[in-house]
Amino acid sequence: MSGLNLAAEFFPMNERDLDAIAALESTLQVFPWSRGNFADSLEAGYSVWVLRLGGDLIGYSVVMSVLDEAHLLTIGVCKRYQGQGYGARLLRHAMECARLGGAHKLFLEVRPSNDRAVDLYRHFGFKQIGTRKGYYPAVVGREDALIFDKELA
Repeated sequence: MSGLNLAAEFFPMNERDLDAIAALESTLQVFPWSRGNFADSLEAGYSVWVLRLGGDLIGYSVVMSVLDEAHLLTIGVCKRYQGQGYGARLLRHAMECARLGGAHKLFLEVRPSNDRAVDLYRHFGFKQIGTRKGYYPAVVGREDALIFDKELA
């Protein structure tokens, strides 16, 4: 986590962020969420946050809560800021927002090929509870999703 700049700040995502978030997402994923996916999450009242360093948007997270459970739908950090602790800060923030919103458990899916994310989730105490076969589109065919959960209480 050397190089971590503690001046990065969280802000609730708003409509003005949508173009930048969609652009960032398209640099991170082969099959990215669309601007419309983020707009729908914002309109649905999900817990949607951006992480800014100075004026630059460097990360985002989207969490959907239902009763006492939450689901991390997406999270991302600009490639040039990866490996500096910002992903951990985003995940910690998402977990805390879900907990404060009444969630006792947080679920997520992750590609098995996304080693960095799998390692991050395990580091934070997430446990694999299952697999969704063919969940993600892939360049050739489909890729499974690992299902993780973590108690928040």
